[in-house]
Amino acid sequence: MTEHGQPTVPGAGPRPGAESRPGEPETRTATTQFPSYSYGASPWAPPHATAPHGTAPQPPSYPGYGGYPAPAATETPAAATPASRSAGRLRVGLAGLVAGALIGGGAGAGVAVLVDDPARPSSTGAAAESVVIENPETATTASAAAAKAAPSVVTVYVASNAGSGSGSGVVLTEDGYVLTNNHVVAGGGGSAAVQVRTADGTLYDATVVGTEPAADLAVLRLEGAQNLTPATFADSDDVQVGDVAVAIGAPLGLSNTVTDGIISATDRAVATGSTQDDATVLDAIQTDAAINPGNSGGALVNGAGEVIGINTAIATVASGVPGSQSQSGNIGVGFAIPSNTAERIAKEIIETGAATQALLGVRAFTAADDTNGEVGTGAEIDSVEPGSAAAEAGLQPGDVVTAVGDRPVTTSTELTAAIRSKAPGEAVELTVRRGNQERSAEVTLGSTG
Repeated sequence: MTEHGQPTVPGAGPRPGAESRPGEPETRTATTQFPSYSYGASPWAPPHATAPHGTAPQPPSYPGYGGYPAPAATETPAAATPASRSAGRLRVGLAGLVAGALIGGGAGAGVAVLVDDPARPSSTGAAAESVVIENPETATTASAAAAKAAPSVVTVYVASNAGSGSGSGVVLTEDGYVLTNNHVVAGGGGSAAVQVRTADGTLYDATVVGTEPAADLAVLRLEGAQNLTPATFADSDDVQVGDVAVAIGAPLGLSNTVTDGIISATDRAVATGSTQDDATVLDAIQTDAAINPGNSGGALVNGAGEVIGINTAIATVASGVPGSQSQSGNIGVGFAIPSNTAERIAKEIIETGAATQALLGVRAFTAADDTNGEVGTGAEIDSVEPGSAAAEAGLQPGDVVTAVGDRPVTTSTELTAAIRSKAPGEAVELTVRRGNQERSAEVTLGSTG
């Protein structure tokens, strides 16, 4: 991988050159076997049609850091007939902003209804309300966690000539550093005005300290802030499926909203992005706690009120005809950036204004099963960057990576996510299939910076 460019969209279709089947017009989408995923929640860019169920062949994708832009498709698949689409198909979009002015045609019906209906609250009209335990005798785990963490969660407002919107954020320091998603602040451009309202209702002007688009993270600095309540970060490696999960943020502009559920999965490889130029592959924590547009950048906390993730993306049920901009709300499938990754990147941005990520140095695509092209059997290396960590470890084109440590890899998206979960300079063991032989490769990961 090189250090330049945005992450690409690792697909789960057959390797390049495989027979193409009819599908909807190509968009900035990705698939990880079942279901298919697409961008569609940020108001800063128009939504796009959802790609088919991994039916069209994908160009090579770039795990490790994902720093290569993918080659442009040479042919646009034919439009699908209604019978060729799956009614139960899902798509994953960034949890997004609640927009005051939707850019490029809007962010989906769920957000547009809220904005267009004057009887509903606007994204900036919801007053801040503190979370307080009134009856300790009847308090639940969720209410205790919310009472501890809510003072550290803020609402972020962004406005520019292009439009306005709101998201969420998490307080990092007493003197005003706040962590949020890159997509919350990126759409307004460098001229955007950013403001942050803390849980006690105080409104601050803010500046963007730095961003890491590939991780969808950004750090803000509140002007004149002091005595804020920093969040406590937990070790996300200790998170287990079934643990209590509490999401706190400003869905649909409603500040200090608390929802609860459980951890549904860890190490979930999720690709979001409306084009190959802004695609993001996340190594995510999955939760069924309700997450909706506006939750982006807010906290996912454990039963002790400690941050285990930064809420980022949601899955929605794709509906309508090809090109439809319809989008449902929460369906119980939300994703958060693990706290270990978020905290590491935030510290780097505060210290240097930028952040680095682990770099493997390969181009790869999903190796498909011989009998079913929609079933991935690993990430097949298409090319190796000279002098990269992969080259030094002896990896070659044609090698198929099937595991990173004890984590199975069945698609190129999963390889990207697994590498992104590591820090630069970390040593990892890859399981590699070369021909009919399986071998281990010790790799010391490089850095994007």
